[in-house]
Amino acid sequence: MMEENKDTVKDVDFWATNSEEGGWNISSTDEGSQKMLEQEDEVTTKIQMGSEVIDDYFIDDDISDDERMILNMGPQHPSTHGVLRLQVELEGEVVRRVQPVIGYLHTGMEKTGEELNYFQGPTNTTRMDYLSPFFNELVFSLATEKLLDIEVPDRASTIRILMTELNRISSHLVALATGGMDIGALSMMIFGFRERELILDFFEKTTGLRMNHNFIRPGGVAADLPDNWQKDIEKILKVIPEKLKDYDEMLLDNPIWQGRLKNVGILTTEECLAYGITGPSLRASGYAWDLRKMQPYSGIEKYEFDIPVFEEGDVFARWRIKVLEIFESLKIVEQAMGNMPKGPFKIQDKKITPPPRKRLDESMEALIHHFKIYTEGFKVPEGEVYTTVESPRGELGCFIVSDGSSKPYRMHVRGPSFCNLQALPVVMSDSPIADAVAAIASLDPVLGDVDR
Repeated sequence: MMEENKDTVKDVDFWATNSEEGGWNISSTDEGSQKMLEQEDEVTTKIQMGSEVIDDYFIDDDISDDERMILNMGPQHPSTHGVLRLQVELEGEVVRRVQPVIGYLHTGMEKTGEELNYFQGPTNTTRMDYLSPFFNELVFSLATEKLLDIEVPDRASTIRILMTELNRISSHLVALATGGMDIGALSMMIFGFRERELILDFFEKTTGLRMNHNFIRPGGVAADLPDNWQKDIEKILKVIPEKLKDYDEMLLDNPIWQGRLKNVGILTTEECLAYGITGPSLRASGYAWDLRKMQPYSGIEKYEFDIPVFEEGDVFARWRIKVLEIFESLKIVEQAMGNMPKGPFKIQDKKITPPPRKRLDESMEALIHHFKIYTEGFKVPEGEVYTTVESPRGELGCFIVSDGSSKPYRMHVRGPSFCNLQALPVVMSDSPIADAVAAIASLDPVLGDVDR
């Protein structure tokens, strides 16, 4: 379509094209080289908007650094999550360079984790990625259990899978809700948080809290599932698929939505691998990498589910893949509910897990045991370990070095949001500033996972 418009231009760093669905994006031609066209007096960038060609966007033929503007986007900007600052270099309305600036939420949780014993560890890690706290607790617990060389009971593993996959759904619902609001689909914000309440209600009934649960602990989980928990899960399995169909009716074939998302913020597989980008962003770029399949944990290899993959690598693909992953997580939740084993929900080693609370009123030994576990923790053999799980944002890893005491000697967390933010200069450069917010939202960063 743009072949008819390539009449003149020189020293332009980009060429604007449009997608079939409407809207426009910046792309390169001729095997990745930028399209340069010649004109004698001035440079004109022609932008195709639907069937109309707009050619009144002028740039002087000799652009100096002094004629570009540095704009601080954030940290108070709502679409940068309140604590992310972007130094954006603009040439007119086109983003030329981007530098993410982090650290406005720095909490020092990794260093704090070295001052807490292993039993207290989940109370700290659960607050890192506050939209998917169960995954933080799980990866820390798996790392600790690997150092202890213990296996948790089957019921504990199944409860962990049930809770983490429900957490994946709730996290993706927030991503869909806030991403829709950032782009202008205000109804999506209301709908996404409305459905999330179903899951948070179940979390509160099970753990006592809506967020930051300290539920998954080394040796199992803190408590068993509540009475009649199956009815809550059945309601979730019934309501959420119906609401996802409503989302599709509202957005999937919406020409405005497609125009804002398709061919915008493209990430290739090679770029994802080069920058360490994982999770939905990697799978939306054509690479079927999911740790639940490649490096399974907690018995998730026993469950049947698919890994959605797209080739386009644009904002639309990253949005769509989250919707499809919710359906796959619902499959896992349904299987976990139908195959929940009986038995204990934590190991019966008194040196690692505290006694039941009802025993505290009956036994002095149980009271002493409870006191020592909560104040001193338990000692872990010397060694080092790295464990990973597939969080809603990608590979979440925990590296622990033990010196044989009850506290980690060193702890480091591989936060997926931290790595995924490296993609911002790639997806935003040489594209309109109007597409910046859509690109940020599609990466679904959680700054608590970045500034930990």
